[in-house]
Amino acid sequence: MQIKMVGVLGCGLMGSGIAQVCAAAGYTTIVRELDETFLNKGLGRVKKFLDDGVAKGKVTAEARDTTLANLSGTTSIAALKDCDLIIEAIIENLEEKRTTYAALEHVVGAHTIFLSNTSSLCITELAAATKRPDRFGGLHFFNPVPLMKLVEVIRALTTSDETYQAVFAFAGSLGKEPITAPDRPGFIVNRLLVPYLLDAIRAYENGLGTIEDIDKGMKLGCGYPMGPFTLLDFVGLDTTYYIANIMFEEFREPAYAPPPLLKRMVLAGRMGRKSGRGFYTYETK
Repeated sequence: MQIKMVGVLGCGLMGSGIAQVCAAAGYTTIVRELDETFLNKGLGRVKKFLDDGVAKGKVTAEARDTTLANLSGTTSIAALKDCDLIIEAIIENLEEKRTTYAALEHVVGAHTIFLSNTSSLCITELAAATKRPDRFGGLHFFNPVPLMKLVEVIRALTTSDETYQAVFAFAGSLGKEPITAPDRPGFIVNRLLVPYLLDAIRAYENGLGTIEDIDKGMKLGCGYPMGPFTLLDFVGLDTTYYIANIMFEEFREPAYAPPPLLKRMVLAGRMGRKSGRGFYTYETK
């Protein structure tokens, strides 16, 4: 099938980034948010990213203008009626997603593909909540979306071969490197990454070293771009805690169980960079 118009549900950090890369790839892109305030904030984030890119010589003024011309925002579900493919990037809540899909079913065509950017929920379960389980899949991007090259393509048990092939090709057309991931909690990347992050917290709790020394050890000893605690703060401690709980519930393996310190930090509101404090302290604007 030919994909010309793309819809994105949610204009937060992930949604705005996804909308940006779709528009930059030449797709007519409509991003939908619940209210004008969140919508304008997300679109403003896209414009700032592109303007900064022009200022640094990493993006041409022409490419910026073309991307912005391809991108529009709305607060109406009905505005997505002509989309060939819709990527959902809203809150990680099963019922919220089901409600959104039900609203979409009333306005889009039978050919439209639904995709979820979920990092942890079961794609087959999400697909089952729609009237198009054969035209449903997962497309998991990584933050920051415009810079991270990887995207995971997840097949539900019900995803048709045609849909899978169309989604895989679409991901490649965005300038990304797609990989096929199984429909299991954590997919590929988080399945391997989350136990590493949780183990770093346990090691710190057990006195292995300071936060700074553990981070420096993994950066300089293993060549990682950032240490586990810097990465935890970047991803969000609440996000890691949420994913870990889902993975533990599915597999019941100790490696996926959130350490007590992680739970307490989330309860204390220390979410990382976005809250101004996690394992490190950050200046908040």
